[in-house]
Amino acid sequence: MINREDMLLLTRRMTGKRNSVTRIAGSYMDCEGEIDGTFNTNFLKLTPAEKEKNLAIAKTIPFADTNRELKRYAFPEDSRMMQGLLLKIRDCGLKNDALMDTFYEIVAEQYQTDQDYGVFVFHDRYDIPAKGKDKERLGESEATFEYLICAICPLVEDYEPGKPECGFLYPAFEDGGAALDFVDVFRAGGKHGEILQILGVSPKP
Repeated sequence: MINREDMLLLTRRMTGKRNSVTRIAGSYMDCEGEIDGTFNTNFLKLTPAEKEKNLAIAKTIPFADTNRELKRYAFPEDSRMMQGLLLKIRDCGLKNDALMDTFYEIVAEQYQTDQDYGVFVFHDRYDIPAKGKDKERLGESEATFEYLICAICPLVEDYEPGKPECGFLYPAFEDGGAALDFVDVFRAGGKHGEILQILGVSPKP
């Protein structure tokens, strides 16, 4: 089960002034899965309006209805190819285009839609505040939670993304740290079950 408070800790920071997103990358696909173009840029170089638009996309995933539209899944021990790929993407901070292209190709092979869509990937670092025994925040952070958010959105005119239809947060954020063997998956209205096949995951026992 996902702790709603954990998700709120992440989403409260997703504002123009408080966010710590380092980079955004993505791919534009046609309805047949052909890649029309890609991008990869430092998040700080975006205009304020672009930051707000993209933060709204990213925030949709952790802010979704917890344990209904956003559910936790486990990577099976005998099949962790995607987990390994996501770890490499996270660790390089989205800066390896070859890894990103591999991810886009896997999505394109399995994602099912009748319209053009975009795959948007965000890299973020959350400084987890240190707290005393009374749970009051101390001055310094005691750890960093480094993670990815992926959102798949339909595209409208001029490659403008609509509301995310599915996506995920990896690794899962649990007990103040990274649960590397789990991923939190978002499916609007419970649709697009193929995202589970793309990730190769099963429900957490």
